[in-house]
Amino acid sequence: MPIKDRLHRSELAVPGSNPRMLEKAPTLGADIVFMDLEDAVAPADKEQARKNVIHALLHHDWSRCAVSVRINALDTHYCYRDIVDIVEQAGKHLDTLLVPKVNTPEDIYFVATLLSQIEAHKGLKPIGIHALIETARGMANVEDIAATCPERMEALVFGVADFAASTQARVTHMGGANADYAVLTHADGGGARERHWNDQWHYAQARLVVACRAYGLRPIDGPFSDIQDTEGYRSAARSAAALGIEGKWAIHPSQIALANEVFSPTEAEVTRAQRIIAAMSEAAKHGQGAVTLDGRMLDAASIRQAEVVMEKMLRIRMGQEQPA
Repeated sequence: MPIKDRLHRSELAVPGSNPRMLEKAPTLGADIVFMDLEDAVAPADKEQARKNVIHALLHHDWSRCAVSVRINALDTHYCYRDIVDIVEQAGKHLDTLLVPKVNTPEDIYFVATLLSQIEAHKGLKPIGIHALIETARGMANVEDIAATCPERMEALVFGVADFAASTQARVTHMGGANADYAVLTHADGGGARERHWNDQWHYAQARLVVACRAYGLRPIDGPFSDIQDTEGYRSAARSAAALGIEGKWAIHPSQIALANEVFSPTEAEVTRAQRIIAAMSEAAKHGQGAVTLDGRMLDAASIRQAEVVMEKMLRIRMGQEQPA
């Protein structure tokens, strides 16, 4: 069965064509590292990158993070060899496969069937699947994709770059804001008008979150390309977190700490969650289903929200206590 609650605040992307980066990746503090065989690797380097990834899985210590591999898309001739070679030779060290450009449930069934055959032949534990939703067709089918193969599916990832290309959206950079996606207020008495930027990715992210939560998966946000713009990354991550997204890609090691910070509960959030649980517990002793705390009404839904915060904090602390 997939690990539905795997810690997934930061997901570091590492090109499979760069052995030095593959060696360093497990030590950089990301919750998940995915070794990339797709977009980050030129066609001429695909076969060598696959060999590099197999070597990295076999010879590096992945005990401090989960490890995944982004295979090539299913409409390329690289895909089947990615799955067969990597899983047969190093599958016991692999937590998940990241499948790009998932358009329909059939894409997941293909990967899952191939995995099942290799696992049975090699005596491997089940390997999970993360699906990249990065096309208009994939987003149109996102609910059906989320419901596919519950015994393997762990997460859906919003791939903003290819999604923008698929929908012909005008973008400035991957995962950033666009000044053209804005509205003007009505003119005031002096004729002045204010300009308010909007988030052009809100609908796609919100739809992905709902699909994930309906079927027990983790929603993850994709890349933010301007690695120098730490505040821009933090802002995009906070917006995603506010929707219920659990983590974000880091395409540079400098983005790992930012993602871990944003997608971890703050001390204030943990303290308030503890107070909510305590207040509701006390109310239950007196037969009350609701109580007021700091001037705000709390009920059973408040407990569920507080428990989500505490469960996430517990997973983070357990991860920090694991030996390095």
